[in-house]
Amino acid sequence: MSAEDRRRASVVVIGAGQAGLSAAYHLARAGFVSALDPSRDGDGPSFVVLDAELAAGGAWRHRWESLTMATVNGIFDLPGFPKPAIDESAPSRDAVPAYFAAYEQHLRPPIVRPVTVTAVRYADADPDGDLIVESTSGVWETRAVINATGTWNNPLLPHYPGQETFRGRQSHTRDYVSLEEFAGLRVAIVGGGISAVQQLEEISRVATVFWYTRREPVFWEGDFTPETGREVIAKVVADVEAGNPSGSVVSYTGLSWLPYAVAARERGALVRRPMFTAIEPDGVREADGSFTPVDAILWATGFRPDLGHLDPLRLRNERGGIQLTGTQVAVEPRVHLIGFGPSQSTVGANRAGRDAVRALRKRLITADAI
Repeated sequence: MSAEDRRRASVVVIGAGQAGLSAAYHLARAGFVSALDPSRDGDGPSFVVLDAELAAGGAWRHRWESLTMATVNGIFDLPGFPKPAIDESAPSRDAVPAYFAAYEQHLRPPIVRPVTVTAVRYADADPDGDLIVESTSGVWETRAVINATGTWNNPLLPHYPGQETFRGRQSHTRDYVSLEEFAGLRVAIVGGGISAVQQLEEISRVATVFWYTRREPVFWEGDFTPETGREVIAKVVADVEAGNPSGSVVSYTGLSWLPYAVAARERGALVRRPMFTAIEPDGVREADGSFTPVDAILWATGFRPDLGHLDPLRLRNERGGIQLTGTQVAVEPRVHLIGFGPSQSTVGANRAGRDAVRALRKRLITADAI
């Protein structure tokens, strides 16, 4: 490998969504400079952000066409740069990336894109040694990694008997574009989360829908108060601190009677069926043994953290979870996970970026000064 393909940064941030941009902001405030600047002092603390997207916006660039700013669960301001007034009817796939792009223009973080990180490895057996970040644009040697890759590139796709025999169309939330693609069809929608209900409401306007979930959906009655939010966060924190695999947001919060859920209920579409037992060429076999013909199956079954590139570090425990202390991986202080577990929300991602940098500043800059 040529020297041009191997570079160095004190901290490598992986991902430039809300969490990654927050980390970049706090790194710059903490005195870390761009690792891309050829005039920098080679001994000073530096950082770089590696992002797989073609442009600013993270996973928001891929949301479906009809998801507007009125429908999303709120976008918290990026640190140091309040978002402008945004038309609630604006598609989130346009409005949020535009805000992120303006933020990048303002902050000028050292982002390299499009770059896919393929693996993070130990440079050697030294517990305080370097990590090696392998990517499609070369290799980075680093003292620490802040991982902010989210979940979008790791969709959960369950397998059911007979799935490969289905003659109709199968797709995942990640592939959904608009309701028109299902017009006039009979559609099985699988999943009990927010995206499932949003897409069910939309598609039910132009198609016959059947809603399947493994468990009876729980709708939150009453207001979601700050105290309720704190209780939810406490549950998620307890899980990640115990090293349990973290669940989806809705598994902790339940569903809310937001306008799209009310609309689906009033249209008669929000009728849950127990999960089917098998898929056949022209439909699904119901739990009671009856058969329902369908033309398409939409797997609105959510996502899992996109962490496969960290597998060489062996961070997972026997349960498949990764134990955290704050944002730091408990068994590996050189790695911080943000936008993960309790920091999946946009406000949580901001705080996690700050907390990760605070811990790494103490570890890297203070240690180097001793």
